[in-house]
Amino acid sequence: MSTATLQATRNDSGGQQSQLDPILLGTVTALLMLGLVMVYSASIAIGDTSSVNTDMFWRQALHVVAGLMIAFVVMHIPVELWNKLSMPILLLAILALSAVLMVGAELNGSRRWIVLGGFSFQPAEYAKIAVIVYVASYLTRRQGELKKFSKGIVNIGLVLVVFAGLLLTQPDFGTFFVITCTVGLMMFLGGIRISHTLLCIAVAAIAMFLMIGTSEYRMDRLISFRNPWADPFDSGFQLIQALIAVGRGEIFGVGLGASIQKLYYLPHANNDFIFAVIGEELGLVGLVLVIMLFALFMHRALVISRAAELVGRVYAARLAQGVTFLIVFQALINMGVNLGALPTKGLTLPFISYGGSSMLVTCFALGLLFAVDRQTKQRAMVSALPKKASRRTRA
Repeated sequence: MSTATLQATRNDSGGQQSQLDPILLGTVTALLMLGLVMVYSASIAIGDTSSVNTDMFWRQALHVVAGLMIAFVVMHIPVELWNKLSMPILLLAILALSAVLMVGAELNGSRRWIVLGGFSFQPAEYAKIAVIVYVASYLTRRQGELKKFSKGIVNIGLVLVVFAGLLLTQPDFGTFFVITCTVGLMMFLGGIRISHTLLCIAVAAIAMFLMIGTSEYRMDRLISFRNPWADPFDSGFQLIQALIAVGRGEIFGVGLGASIQKLYYLPHANNDFIFAVIGEELGLVGLVLVIMLFALFMHRALVISRAAELVGRVYAARLAQGVTFLIVFQALINMGVNLGALPTKGLTLPFISYGGSSMLVTCFALGLLFAVDRQTKQRAMVSALPKKASRRTRA
């Protein structure tokens, strides 16, 4: 193959093949822009007595910019590097979760934040990424042993037990639930037996039932979820206000900025319950739009995962699957809580809710997904070069 022919082939395919998925990029951009608008709107009640709503908007804008910068850096890091560093990353997450139990700041009965100067960080957010990176590596390295229960299930189960102990001590049941669901789907797609999958589901269901039954505050949340009107001014207050907000929105909403429930009625209106504010201001149309954006995100992300698997990049495929399920599961749980379909959990709506740690970690995960997409296309382009050059030579 001549140098001229090789260069011509690169020129024909290089620009197109190295581009990021435009649909995924547009979907994420739409979610981020919607989030900025809704954070400003949902924070207006706090701004009645100060300029906090403006401050929150600019802080969230700063979080978005910083997150996108992180995503840009991460997408240029070789994906296989995360495979090699999976164990140190996992150990660092365990150390961070242990540190928050000793020196973390306590808020509303939970010890989840480490405060450094004027910046607070939630190690549980980092732990989500660490577990995904490690499990993707494990499923790749032990691919031939996943059919065996002792090697396909037990080792990952032990990791989950360690994280369960650290997260539930904070307590942070929501994060643990998201991690468990994400890892379960990753293992299923990774090739474990269906019988082992069903056994894991049964064990996880029993364990979560026991965790709820032995914790008074979790049992109170479950009871208030089943009948929030039994205690409308205490345990059922959040859910009732969220349902009122969604109900007021009807089909087309009351108008952007015109929400009443965010005026000191709905707790955490710019964070955990921002989906309810979207429902009130933008109506059913706004809720369906957000759901469709996350559905489109999941579709394009799984397409990227499949493309990576087809060119033999197994670890990249498993990593993309983990990132996809992590973001989508968290979004589904947040929506379910806001709509009264699930008990109250302190989980943000990815890309939309106010919060620094959540936004930065979500953008980090997005960077991993874009890295898989970009590097898979580069691999496919390199594989196609000899074929294209051969056709040019024959012509």
